[in-house]
This record gives sequence, C-alpha cells and structure tokens, in this order.
Amino acid sequence: MRFTVSSRAIAVILSLLVAAVLTTLVWVAPTLPMREGVLAAGVTIAACFLLLYLMFEALIFREINTLYEGLEHIKRKEFRRMSNKFLFRPEPLKRMRDEILDMAQRKQQEIDELKRLQVLRREFLADVSHELKTPIFAAQGFVHTILDDEDIDEHTRKKFLQKAATSLDALDSLVQDLVTISQLEKGVVRMRRQVFDISQLVRDIFEQLELKAARRNVTLALAPPLPNAETRVLADRNRIRQVLINLIDNAIKYGRENGHVTVAVAESGKGVRISVQDDGEGIPKQHHNRIFERFYRIDKSRSRESREAGGSGLGLAISKHIVEAHRSTIRVHSEVGQGTTLEFKLPKPRAAAAALAANAT
Repeated sequence: MRFTVSSRAIAVILSLLVAAVLTTLVWVAPTLPMREGVLAAGVTIAACFLLLYLMFEALIFREINTLYEGLEHIKRKEFRRMSNKFLFRPEPLKRMRDEILDMAQRKQQEIDELKRLQVLRREFLADVSHELKTPIFAAQGFVHTILDDEDIDEHTRKKFLQKAATSLDALDSLVQDLVTISQLEKGVVRMRRQVFDISQLVRDIFEQLELKAARRNVTLALAPPLPNAETRVLADRNRIRQVLINLIDNAIKYGRENGHVTVAVAESGKGVRISVQDDGEGIPKQHHNRIFERFYRIDKSRSRESREAGGSGLGLAISKHIVEAHRSTIRVHSEVGQGTTLEFKLPKPRAAAAALAANAT
C-alpha cells in the first residue's frame, strides 16, 4: 500500500525540522568552546541544506516526476505504475522540456501522416467511385434500352447484351483486382515459390501479347536474344507472370507506335534483374513515386487509353505488392522523351533447389 502525504504537510514537517535544528544551535552554541562551536555550525548548515534539498525534491521534483511519469505512460502506451527512478536525476526541468518537445514533434509527424492518408483516402474513394460507375452505367444503359424497347430486333438485342456483358466483365475484373490488392496488403496471399526459367516465361508472354503489339506495330524483344538461354529464378511463377504481363502490356500501350519494347534478363550478384523498357514519351520525375498508387494517372489521355483497353488502373499497384512480397522493389527509370524502364530483381535458386527442380523435370 502506497503512503501518500500532501505537499502542505511535508512543507510543515520540514519547516519544523529546520526550526528545531536552528533553535538547537542557538541554544547550545554559547556553551561550547570555539572549536566545537564551529563544528556545530557546520553540522547545522549541512543539516539545513539536506532538509531544504529534500524539501525541493519532495515538493517540486515530485510533481515534475508525476508529470514525467504521465508522459512516459502516454509515450509507451503503458498504464502500469512506474518507479521513482527519475526523481533524483539532475536537471529535471530540462529533461522534462526535452521530453515534451520530442513528444510534440512526434505527435505532429503523426498528425501530418494522418492528414496525408486522409487525402489519399478521399482520392481513392473518388477514383473507385469513378471506375465503378463507368461499367455499371454502361451495362445499365444497354439493359434498360432492351427492356424499354419491345420492338428492338434480335440482332440489336444480342449486340446490346454483348456490350452489357463486356461492361460487367470489366466490373468483375476491377473488383477482383481490388480483392487481390487487399489480400496482398494483409499478407493473406502466400507466394508459392518454385524454380523456373524466367526467359522462357517472357517468351510465353510475348506470344500472348503478340496480337496487341501488332496492332500498334510494336516489336517485342528479349535481351539477350538467345533462343535457348535459360535463366532460372526462385519465385511464384504465376504471380511473376502477372507482373510481367502488366509491365509489358503498359509498355505496349504507352510506348511509341512503330516502336520497341525490350525485356532484359541479366544475372546480378545473387539475383536476376528483369527490366521492361519502352521508347514512349517517358514519365516526369514528380510522378515516379506515385505511379504505383491505385488508380493514379499521370494525365487524362492515359486514363482514357487505359479504359478503352479494358484496364482496371490497378495493374502497377498489384505488381508492386507482388514484387514486394518477393522481398524486392520495382524501380522506375524514366525521363521525358526518353522512354521508361521498370525493373526488379528475383533471387536465384540455391544449388540444391536447382538440382531438385532439374530432377523433377
């Protein structure tokens, strides 16, 4: 049980003690010889100093320590009782000032971060509302047209239903991408790592996107261009395939017509560096840190191109989370008028894992 005494009671007790010491000195000093009198005076001064110091400690420093203890509770988010180990430290007022300034600085940083997140939240809600509204309104318009016009011919009816189905497919794709990002952020999706040839995966993706590249007369190239070269990595093949499709598809859409898209695969230390380069207009530096945000668009023309091409606006955001789940980072190298390069690294398989994969195949 903690014994507490009020500050007034402590002050009265210490004052009585000081008065008793001084009274004793005045009463006894005249009867003492010179040497004993000087010694008694010195003892009295030391006793008074100690009592006054204890008075300051008990009345002032105790209150300061209470404030400091409260700050420690807030800072550590702990509500258990702390010891009085701070009571007899030197310069308590300076220590208290430093603690208050440090806490105020950290709280201000937290407030600034909350404000930034609030702005991003508003932008995200506005972007999501806009992206959901577009396919919903399109499908709604086609369906209501069919319902309102009973005399519509079978060919037109089927055409409108196909367009409504296309809009609903785009809506489903958007929702699935949002679910994927949410799962990646929460760590629900686990990467199923396996050893595979990243060069062969790039060739397979080239075949898949060959028709889209031909529409813009874009040449797809793999560097180094060795047809049978193998570069093995240890990663989730399906997820990395998703990343490469997003990056190469963006390079085709936003690169220059009659241009080139080059995917370079090169060993780099303990990993393999994969880069996707286009020869488009490039991305201004102020946008480099934001192109991986959900629905972030550099300009409206790119927004229209993305919607016309059926993109959800979440490809780069998903790619970023997948690469980070592989303990890597997508880096952007781009200047206006000089194209864009996006690159990331994947780990090489260990010798034992590579041998096991070779035996399995």
